[in-house]
Amino acid sequence: MRVDAVLVLDFGGQYCHLIARRIREKGVYSEIVPHDISSHEISAFEDSLKVKGIVLSGGPESIYAQNAPKINHAILNKELPVLGLCYGHQLLAKIYGGSVEPADKKEFGMVYALVDRPIGVLKGLKAKTRVWMSHSDTVYGVSEEFEVLAHTSNSPIAAFRHRKKPMYGIQWHPEVTHTEEGDQVFHNFLFRVCGCQANWKIESFAQRLIDELKEKIGERKAVIALSGGIDSSTVAVLGARALGGNLSAILVDHGFMRENEVQNVRRMFQGSEIDLITIDAKRRFLNRLKGVVDPEAKRRIIGEEFIKVFEEEAQKREAEFLIQGTIYPDRIESGFGKLSSKIKSHHNVAGLPKKMKFRGVVEPLANLYKDEVRQLAKNLGLLEEIVNRQPFPGPGLAVRVIGQVTEEKLEIVRKADRILNEEILNAGLEKDLWQSFAVLTETMSTGVKGDSRAYGYVIALRAVESREAMTAAFAKLPYEVLERTSSRITNEVPMMSRVVYDITNKPPATIEWE
Repeated sequence: MRVDAVLVLDFGGQYCHLIARRIREKGVYSEIVPHDISSHEISAFEDSLKVKGIVLSGGPESIYAQNAPKINHAILNKELPVLGLCYGHQLLAKIYGGSVEPADKKEFGMVYALVDRPIGVLKGLKAKTRVWMSHSDTVYGVSEEFEVLAHTSNSPIAAFRHRKKPMYGIQWHPEVTHTEEGDQVFHNFLFRVCGCQANWKIESFAQRLIDELKEKIGERKAVIALSGGIDSSTVAVLGARALGGNLSAILVDHGFMRENEVQNVRRMFQGSEIDLITIDAKRRFLNRLKGVVDPEAKRRIIGEEFIKVFEEEAQKREAEFLIQGTIYPDRIESGFGKLSSKIKSHHNVAGLPKKMKFRGVVEPLANLYKDEVRQLAKNLGLLEEIVNRQPFPGPGLAVRVIGQVTEEKLEIVRKADRILNEEILNAGLEKDLWQSFAVLTETMSTGVKGDSRAYGYVIALRAVESREAMTAAFAKLPYEVLERTSSRITNEVPMMSRVVYDITNKPPATIEWE
């Protein structure tokens, strides 16, 4: 059955991914597509989806900038409902002859919008509602085809609608949780304007992914990069059910794993439908990173070396395809979109070499978020231990050692990481956290041990809470947990003189340090 869907046109806005998330949370499938998608390309989605509407995201550019992203005007004639947000709001106004100018006073952060006409996408909103703004240009006038629905003290036209077409523009960001009635805006657009049905559920997505794997790979053989994390484990089960004995799961021990990781992964998949093969590649990876300090270089080198290992193992097994557990946040941070900024190269996305000895790389989860993958894993019957595993970066501890990676440093951060997570587990806090880990900094610090001067490393502890990893808040761990952790690390781990705690949210930081 084809499910209802809304396409989100990406103009490079930092909240674009949140729009897609909010739509999916309503039971409607959403997918982010390039801002210059053609009408023909939208029609091509009809083979698998019922496209019921489009959303134009925000973006960092002024619509008057020389290289400002444009929309293919033909899609506005498809009679699909359209919702423009921030940049999309301004773009619609300009296309239809409105006036958009630099604002006399820019609006960033919390603002109160006054709803003049609570109709359409604003139906049910309070007369004065708190919204999140982030713009420097403002719509000052619209053509007679449109009517004004809301304003703020600095934006005379903060929301509008077309008088005849199902087309709306909103200057604020309903996708951001700070907008108190943003959920109602999406509800109105999806169900009142687009006429969508809430017929997409991640639980029913498994068979579609299995069928797609069968279609793409057929009777040929494939290898799956299995790390033991939730993403690769879920893909391994999907692959095994689609390909049976034609799939080989490869666990590469690159030497940057947590304590006892290889043994734990073997145990978790013992007796399962997964054909697990372990490759000891510790020495070759460490040799490749000798003298490397730049984090992007680390990720690129590790990505290249991973592929070499997979190519070697695939050749032994006559496998033509590589299957990966890439998920949507990996692609976003790696800058996969035309206007997206690259934050860091995930080893399995931008870290891959341009030329590979595979017929193709298949990524079944590429459009899913982490919490959606967890729900899918539950539906597939994966062990609860796997379903609830914390995310762990593909490059492993190599990107939790700031600067040059050595065996000594890896052992330090490995022990510190174990101690932190033992204390969190003992305190019963593990289910409240998205991730918790230790980072070995490049900073050295003077300390006192046994009445003598000690000069050693500084370890940073990081614990965050999140729903989908696109935004995160630092966890306010109890002081007694932090104190026990600090005491144990400085006593049990060699060369440690100081422990600090990272209290930075994402954004502005990323979850990982490198």
